[in-house]
Amino acid sequence: MIEVRIDGPVATVTLDRPHRRNALTPAALDDLEATVESLDTPVIHLRGAGPAFCAGADLAAVADLDGDEAHEFARDGQRVAEIIENTESVVVAGIDGAARGGGVELALACDIRLATPEASFAETGVKLGLFGAWGGTHRLPAVVGMGNALDLALSGRTVDAEEALRMGLVSRIVDDPAEAVAAIAESDPAALTVVKERLRDDAPTDEQDRREAEAFADLIERADLAEYR
Repeated sequence: MIEVRIDGPVATVTLDRPHRRNALTPAALDDLEATVESLDTPVIHLRGAGPAFCAGADLAAVADLDGDEAHEFARDGQRVAEIIENTESVVVAGIDGAARGGGVELALACDIRLATPEASFAETGVKLGLFGAWGGTHRLPAVVGMGNALDLALSGRTVDAEEALRMGLVSRIVDDPAEAVAAIAESDPAALTVVKERLRDDAPTDEQDRREAEAFADLIERADLAEYR
């Protein structure tokens, strides 16, 4: 289900279940968690095999869950999203084709979301009497604003790449996410880690400022700026 290819500073993690539009079972969530935790490359490219990014939870696996099992499955998905969000690596979602439900939630946990012109997005859970429970209820409004989040989650409608870009759901529309990921990975690995850490810091402003200055000083000490003297 999860395939990994390492190419220098980039680890490409592929959800490889195209016959099910890369929908995630409980076992697949466990595999994704272990994979992300095992990687120490500066950049991780998360993508889907075939014509979809990720259809979210595999409904065939979810349909027979009882209440306790469903609670555990939701918590598993939340944990995986948190691991993606908090890993030191910069995680880039390369979204080519459909992202639905939990697939949107995994993308929301990534640092950067790149969509191809063929990408589309929907929080379809409401149409099934469900909703996205892998952290989407707090990440979606944080990324696109409460108005857009309510519209997407309550309507279940599908938006294309252009509309996703306008509402801030994706960072850019690109023809080839792998090329854009490679360009990001050309930057200094330590700087990538520090910038992600600083931007995601939710400490009080004074503490953020102190940490920012310390991190900048640490990078200055290791940076090679001789050509600018």
